Amino acid sequence: MLTNTPREFAFTEQDFEKIRVMIYNYAGIALTPAKHDMVYGRLARRLRALGLRTFNEYLQVLERGDSKEFELFTNSLTTNLTSFFRESHHFPMLSDHLKAARGSGVLNLWCSASSTGEEPYSMAMTACETFDSLRPPVHIIATDLDTGVLETARQGIYNADEVEKLDNNRARRFFDRQADGRYRAKQELRDLIVYRRVNLMEPNWPIRGPLDGIFCRNVMIYFDKPTQLKILQRFAPLLKPDGLLFVGHSENLYHASDIFKLRSKTVYERVSGGAAPTPASGLRSTLR
Repeated sequence: MLTNTPREFAFTEQDFEKIRVMIYNYAGIALTPAKHDMVYGRLARRLRALGLRTFNEYLQVLERGDSKEFELFTNSLTTNLTSFFRESHHFPMLSDHLKAARGSGVLNLWCSASSTGEEPYSMAMTACETFDSLRPPVHIIATDLDTGVLETARQGIYNADEVEKLDNNRARRFFDRQADGRYRAKQELRDLIVYRRVNLMEPNWPIRGPLDGIFCRNVMIYFDKPTQLKILQRFAPLLKPDGLLFVGHSENLYHASDIFKLRSKTVYERVSGGAAPTPASGLRSTLR
C-alpha cells in the first residue's frame, strides 16, 4: 500500500511489485502489500549508499546483474530477530534427544537460519551441558541467507546486555569478557559450529544426512504454503528416522502431515515409512 507521506525517493507500486517478484523467486520470501513501507525503509539505505534518486534506478542496477549489490539487497530484506535460548522449551528437549543418542557416535545438527549466531550457540551450549564437556560429540552446521549476519555469528562477539541475560554459570562457562566490555564465545564453543551461506530455495544444499536434528524456527512464516512444503519435503530425507525438526512458536506443519507429525510443542518427527535418510558419506567434509 502506498503511503501519502512525502518520500526521499520515488517508489511506485510497480517498483514494489518488481521487488516482491525478485525476492520471492530468489529466496522464497513472500512479501505482502503490508510490507510496502518496510521495503522502502530497508532499501532506501542502499539508494543513499549508491547515490541514486529513484527505486527504478536501483532496480536497473539489480537487473544489470550486480551480484554484490544483489547480495546486499537480499541481506536488507531478511529479518534477523534472535536471542540466546529463544523459545527456551526447545532446549531441554534437544538435551533429552542428545542423551538418548549417547554412545552412537558423532551427533549432527543443522541450524538452518542461524542469523547472528545466538541460536546455534544455544544449541552448542545445550550439547556441552548435556555431555558435561566443552568438547561433546556434536557437530553443528549453521546456515543463513544473509552473509552479514553469518560473519557476526562466526566471530561470536556479543554485547554485554545480551550475554548477561544468561545465568551466571552459563556466561562464565561459555564466554570470555573482552577488553571493550563485550563477550566472545569460547573457542571450544565456536569449534562446534561451522557456518555456511545457504539459500533454502537453491536446488542443492551443502548438507548431508543423516541428521539428528534440524532447527528451522521462525523461517516458514516468510514462505507461502507451496514453498514451505517443498522445503519440508527436502528436510525429511536428511533426518534420521528418530530425528527431530524444531519450528517456531507461530508455525505448524498441518499441511505436511504426511511427512511430519507432532512430537511435542512445535517439535516434529518424521512420519513412519517416510523418505529414508540420505547417506552419511561426505558429512564430515561438508561440515568442516
